[in-house]
Amino acid sequence: MEFIIDNKSYPVVILKKKTTKNLYIRVKEDLTIYVTCNYFTPDKKIKSILEENKSSIMRMINRMQKKQEYNNQFYFLGKHYDIIYTDGNELVLGENKVFVPHNFDLDKWKKKQALGLFQKHLDMCYQNYSRNIPYPSLRLRKMKSRWGVCNVKTHVITLNTELINKDTKCLDYVIIHELSHLLEANHSKRFWNLVEENCPNYKIYRKLTNELGDE
Repeated sequence: MEFIIDNKSYPVVILKKKTTKNLYIRVKEDLTIYVTCNYFTPDKKIKSILEENKSSIMRMINRMQKKQEYNNQFYFLGKHYDIIYTDGNELVLGENKVFVPHNFDLDKWKKKQALGLFQKHLDMCYQNYSRNIPYPSLRLRKMKSRWGVCNVKTHVITLNTELINKDTKCLDYVIIHELSHLLEANHSKRFWNLVEENCPNYKIYRKLTNELGDE
């Protein structure tokens, strides 16, 4: 199936499952529209629902395009750098340019930079936290849809290595967010009160952090 928006055609993949009660629409990185619905949902109804949600689908497509554009650029600690490829062996950060060797593993480099920095900021946020909480262990992992994860049973906080692209104030917000889960496991009003208590301007940094990704 194809779906046309603003004279552009997008492929549609329909996943019908007997256990699915509702209909869900997602847009993947390749701009394919995925529809998950009940096994007995007729295609005619699916087309009708896609038409009804055309504006929402367009927003998802635009968001994914912006994310792709962002991923093809180089950001470090909230600053954008123009990429210059070189024949050297090491990555070098200039004032507004980054000099990157061909076939260089940027993910590995970012994780190495993040290791010490994230631990330093975790320690700082923990020491300044307003409540008594257990000291958590830190893990790093590249994640597609989460900036941070807190295991409240093992007291392990996992941070997305992609946070190295963001301003350190965004990093601190995510850390405080996860530290607050050690007291409140859900996103209740009490949880957000804890976040605000330790990061009064958290709404600003939450928005900045999530501009091109989910929380």
